Amino acid sequence: ATPLTVDTVATGLSSPVFVTGAGDGSGRLFIVEQTGAIKILKGGSVLPTPFLDLSGIVNCCGEEGLLGLAFHPQFATNGFFYVNYVTGGTMNRHTVVARYQVSPMNPDSADENSAFILLNQTQPFANHNAGMLAFGPNDSLLYVGFGDGGSAGDPNNNAQNPLTFLGKMLRIDVDNPDVGKNYGIPAGNPFVGTPDTLDEIWALGLRNPWRWSFDRATGELYIADVGQNMIEEIDYQPAVGGGENYGWRCREGSSDFNFTGNCATATLIDPIHEYIHELGRCSITGGYVYHGCAMPDMNGTYFFADFCSGEVWSFTFDGTTVSNFTDRTAELGLGPVSISSFGEDDDGELYIVDLNGGIFKIVPDGVASQCNAGGCCIGNTGNVNNDPNDIADVADLTTLIDHLFISFTPLACPEEANVNGDPGGTVDVADLTTLIDHLFISFTPTAPCQVAGPTVSFATDIQPILQSRCAVSFCHGSGFTSGGMTMGGATYNEIISASGFHGPIVVGGDASQSNLYLKTTSTPPFGARMPFGGPFLTTEQQNLIRDWINEGAQDN
Repeated sequence: ATPLTVDTVATGLSSPVFVTGAGDGSGRLFIVEQTGAIKILKGGSVLPTPFLDLSGIVNCCGEEGLLGLAFHPQFATNGFFYVNYVTGGTMNRHTVVARYQVSPMNPDSADENSAFILLNQTQPFANHNAGMLAFGPNDSLLYVGFGDGGSAGDPNNNAQNPLTFLGKMLRIDVDNPDVGKNYGIPAGNPFVGTPDTLDEIWALGLRNPWRWSFDRATGELYIADVGQNMIEEIDYQPAVGGGENYGWRCREGSSDFNFTGNCATATLIDPIHEYIHELGRCSITGGYVYHGCAMPDMNGTYFFADFCSGEVWSFTFDGTTVSNFTDRTAELGLGPVSISSFGEDDDGELYIVDLNGGIFKIVPDGVASQCNAGGCCIGNTGNVNNDPNDIADVADLTTLIDHLFISFTPLACPEEANVNGDPGGTVDVADLTTLIDHLFISFTPTAPCQVAGPTVSFATDIQPILQSRCAVSFCHGSGFTSGGMTMGGATYNEIISASGFHGPIVVGGDASQSNLYLKTTSTPPFGARMPFGGPFLTTEQQNLIRDWINEGAQDN
């Protein structure tokens, strides 16, 4: 296994509690400070001016403050991001989930006047506010974690009460609001239509889910739930799930705690892992399943920690059994830390957040990096013959599978990989070694993309969209050149070589720089979405244009 250590990437922060990439390919890291600011780590340095500063409205500190941050899956085009914070005085304490938008003038600055409140939940006590936000990788819906409202022992039994958000995981649709709401209720939520139950609820029975995450490759959900006096736990939800009751306050971990109310009739889900309060351990901090490329043999490994002891552990879980449990504390060598969170960048690499002010990146120790500047896997020459008997057996193939970059899918190959490396007509060790060499070296992954060549056709997929949506008006129809571009009957060469008033129409390989994509997906304040007056392109049509451009904008 790859030995691990950490690189210090930032220090001197004010009570950092989270770090994340924006999913926009910029390489920036966004650091959440509990005191109310979001700061940007860019080019190896923390920018002096915060991305957003809410210090004037958040309560801090203890278990209150600015606690969560999530970027919209389409942040690169709509500029939306979401925060979770606690505000209000002792008699008016409440959690706010709000949407903000990046400044149209400066990508490193948010518009503080763009606040749009989605949720506002009264908090009866100062603790157990949870605060994590994340978009599901499989459904692009926003998940929000709430603690049980605090005090101790859940005195109001909120976690089992279906008429409050407290002690729950919610799932909402931020893109398609229902009438009278600032968000929509997904039709697939497990309790939609259930009497005396809030439709927003996705899961219940949580005490204080302090950091939970989705496996970015599978959509499985890992929830670290802080215990009462004895047990810390990790709960699990399969990618196809919803409606689970994780037991609090009926149980703490897998042990009975307060079995009153509906506990006898509820179906309670035990944690996949738990540990007791000993050796200075007292509060779990959830992490992530690793899917980066710097440490390929760690793919599929879940990392987590204890806030009080500073210990870091990892394991793998196959949906049934926890295995490969490893204490990482000594090899990481963090020293005295208060691990408030883990974080994940756009490439799937993991970070550790120390409440005392530091951010650390988990990296291979003494092993040359297997990532280039763009986060792509480079790898080493593979050898499928693990033993010298010249027979590819189970041990050899296990070694092969363990070292494949399974979380990255190649965009294209300089040459086609051929499993039959010699003309003998049989697949032997030499052939499989040739194959693994191609997987490690010849492919240039950009994570995750299509294996084959272009899958979107200009003639079949793109030209009909331009004809039906862009060339039917007085803007870009035949003879009209609004924005510097006529699309009525425009050929591939005319489209690809055109330069609009606001920049290139198409930049092959980069939809984020192509006005054809930007103008058909934009939202204010980035300009009116085209076609002006609608009907707008469907999401499927927008994705076809994006994929065609990102695949090289070829004439195929």
